[in-house]
Amino acid sequence: MQPISIVGPGATDLAEPLAERLAGRVAVVDCSGERRESGETPDSEATDGGVAVGREGSDAERGPASTADTALALDSDGSWRGRGRADGLDDLLDGLAPDHDYLVAVGESRLRVPTVLLGADAEPADVPGSVIAAADAPDEVDLDRLVADLTDAEPWVTRETLVRRVEASANADRAGAIATFTGRVRARDAPDDDRTTHLAFEKYEGVAAERMDAIAAELAERDGVFEVRMHHRTGVIEAGEDIVFVVVLAGHRREAFRTVEDGIDRLKDEVPIFKKEATEAEEFWVHRRE
Repeated sequence: MQPISIVGPGATDLAEPLAERLAGRVAVVDCSGERRESGETPDSEATDGGVAVGREGSDAERGPASTADTALALDSDGSWRGRGRADGLDDLLDGLAPDHDYLVAVGESRLRVPTVLLGADAEPADVPGSVIAAADAPDEVDLDRLVADLTDAEPWVTRETLVRRVEASANADRAGAIATFTGRVRARDAPDDDRTTHLAFEKYEGVAAERMDAIAAELAERDGVFEVRMHHRTGVIEAGEDIVFVVVLAGHRREAFRTVEDGIDRLKDEVPIFKKEATEAEEFWVHRRE
């Protein structure tokens, strides 16, 4: 899934025309807390090709079973509407990624999410995401260029995304095991270590992806292994966040476990991705200390 954030005055006015330009299933998440005017589409109403999710306090609360934490109603055309709770934008990114091609977040930005910044006085330093477009007003944004720039941005891939992909394999009916590995940012090796605040990953564009694809293809040629998927996130990743995923579809658990272990070992040894570690005391490139 490719996410994009829109922040600043008029962000809600830009979200709808942008969503209409995006091909595929689109989720529009309103993080602004603003109520829509009477007669407008509720924040939680399903839309063509996607679904919009409202924040607590929006008109979405007037949906079915309002005393429940999550309430959904399925319409006769197969669309749904309702309301629910999520633990911030990250929770929505992870939850919606497997089933959507795009997510448009209105009113909130985060690290590693391309951002549109609106407002004459807005500065890129005001938001954590990388600013790919800036304008004084929504109608000044070149939507065609914005959509094109999104195709070059790094997608938001989760472990569940990769699991769904291997489950769709033509050999899924022969598979009795799916094994996964998730690498995450460790805050400390030992209790008295300086706390790691974040890691920053850089990669050789194109080369890293090609090498991961080659490793996955080689591993998938093993007897009893049907499909291998890998993804390594880049940019700044904070303590406790996920970094890398390896997912293996296999006939039996032994082949699956062995291939997952070999996959992450080869990825770390052979793929040109470089790591800078930031602790409470210092910053350093890890490969220069090994």
